[in-house]
Amino acid sequence: MKEYPKVLAIAGSEPLGSAGVQADIKSISACGSYAAGAITCILDEDTTRVKEVFPLPVSLVIGQVRSFLDDVQASAVKTGMLYTEELVRALSPVMADYRDIPLVVDPVMVDSNGTPLIRSEAVRAYIECLFPLATIITPNYREANLLLGHPFAETDPEADMHWLCHQGCAAIVKSVPHPHGLMDVFYSEETGIKTFVKEKVDTHNVNGTGCTFASSIAAYLSQGYTLNDSVHKAEDYIDGAIREGATYRFGTGYGPVTHFYRWSKAVPVGE
Repeated sequence: MKEYPKVLAIAGSEPLGSAGVQADIKSISACGSYAAGAITCILDEDTTRVKEVFPLPVSLVIGQVRSFLDDVQASAVKTGMLYTEELVRALSPVMADYRDIPLVVDPVMVDSNGTPLIRSEAVRAYIECLFPLATIITPNYREANLLLGHPFAETDPEADMHWLCHQGCAAIVKSVPHPHGLMDVFYSEETGIKTFVKEKVDTHNVNGTGCTFASSIAAYLSQGYTLNDSVHKAEDYIDGAIREGATYRFGTGYGPVTHFYRWSKAVPVGE
């Protein structure tokens, strides 16, 4: 019998379908793996702001995770918005029981507007408890600043990248300002530092890009690709999703990328 390459996304749920577990499921599916989701919290948001976050009971979240991993198992796990210190610390020993499964940790800490999406005490819990278990962490530029306690050194990032990886994980810092657009900085012990410089796309449709990118890395890891190859393939995927998403109008604020741009495109209204 065949086996799906399976990714369990542990993340929040929001009504727009552009971020959180909705974006995770779309990107994992678009990249060729089976997507499952354990919900951590429910958000009320529109394209302009997050209005409210309602955390689900920690015992329920952990139950969802164990129900999937103990029965179905997973080829990779991706975490998104965990929100509370209690959940981060409760999830860590669960993931320690599955150290053989690649773990992508997207430390969702701020939204597209820079609004905090995590309680401050949870930041230390990430560093102490979850990062040591991660295959790779995927903070964006603002989240890296928060984790480091100082602005990320975009012109000489080696020391900051080493610090982010000091617990043994690899890391990629996304959307670092660069004279030619934006830069992602990737570091692992195997590859050293690599940079991906891209022209900045003129679009507000970037909600959920971090979720989408991290989930695509997890999808490729679930299929047996190396971490280096998974990151390169995810970089190509997210670049195309952003560029196609820029051609659509969605609300008055930050809209989605086009997750399934490689296979089908929505028919624009009026055509």
